[in-house]
Amino acid sequence: MNHFFKQIEKKTGVSMEEIFALANAIQHADFTNEKQVRKIVRRVSQLANKPISKDLEDQIVNSILQNGESIDLNSIQRMLG
Repeated sequence: MNHFFKQIEKKTGVSMEEIFALANAIQHADFTNEKQVRKIVRRVSQLANKPISKDLEDQIVNSILQNGESIDLNSIQRMLG
């Protein structure tokens, strides 16, 4: 299994610790809290190596806040384009 994680790290340039930390943050986040949502959106953007404009960040954050429910990493990545 360790080899599997090393391959992902090599391919993405993102350490497994960062991915697990983000997954944990998403799992325990309050998606009605704008500050937490913004932090997660920015982190996903960084890890995905997809810089986003302030306008797009606002749109994503507002969309998540309107939903108010938990969201997964794939949903945020789809929103990044």
